[in-house]
Amino acid sequence: MIKSIINTKNIKGSDVILVSAAYEKTASSHKGTVNGPAKVVACLDTQIEFFDRKFKVNVNDRVLTAHQDLGNLESLSPEETLNKIKGTCEELIRDNKFILLLGGEHSVSTGHLQALAKKYPPEDVTILLIDAHCDLRNDDSDYSETPSPLAHSTVMRRASELGYKIIQVGIRTYHEDEYKYFNNKANNITVFEWGNNKKIPTIKEIIKSIKTKYLYISIDTDGFDPSVMPGTGTPVPGGLTWEYGVELITEAINKKELIGADIVEVSPMQGSVLTEYSVAQLVYSIIAEKFREKLSSV
Repeated sequence: MIKSIINTKNIKGSDVILVSAAYEKTASSHKGTVNGPAKVVACLDTQIEFFDRKFKVNVNDRVLTAHQDLGNLESLSPEETLNKIKGTCEELIRDNKFILLLGGEHSVSTGHLQALAKKYPPEDVTILLIDAHCDLRNDDSDYSETPSPLAHSTVMRRASELGYKIIQVGIRTYHEDEYKYFNNKANNITVFEWGNNKKIPTIKEIIKSIKTKYLYISIDTDGFDPSVMPGTGTPVPGGLTWEYGVELITEAINKKELIGADIVEVSPMQGSVLTEYSVAQLVYSIIAEKFREKLSSV
């Protein structure tokens, strides 16, 4: 029988739920992220080696991973999409499931974060964001004819308003209003910029800035250097190297209690599977680190 990383259909009996949210209605650059989740899932089935080089075991022999596909959400409004994602996540969180949300554009993360806020006080949680952008706009009225407070560029503003502390890594561009917002200390946002003569911080420095017990990781593929993940919704030159990003994610999970994660903005490119392969590898690595006790047990 051919094995898969997605190794159970039993949602109730699983350790991890991959939730696919194929949505990109507020995308501001080029389209394509609606196809991201399916391509990542395909890579998990066909491209990723099951044997983990760090733990020296097949992770899928010890961790049960299920997949819940929310279907194509493009016919829904931003508010309807948010409610569908939020409702799904709330139900899974009530069953103590670890959710790794796959987007779609970054706005899908808002539903997951709102659902988690019902179980974990947001002030006790830090969001570690890997992104080229701050996503701190109040709405997208500066570039959209149909502005929404739930656009992909607002996701971290909505999270901040919920009370989450936010650490932003890889930031390489932002709007004036975003600059003012994250410089207001009352908003509890720390920004580590890349480029513009900024010294790249050490991983230790970033981890030290996370003061809470609980951790949520949000990864926009454009946070990485485009040579690592070229297929993304709003690419920006520069960014995290693969080795730096993986080490940062690994260290953060080892030092804190990871309660949820998302990886978004995969826009598949014709003739290249590098981006979806890289994201699939990150998914498997996050699962391994989150459930490392299962991997080290006899």
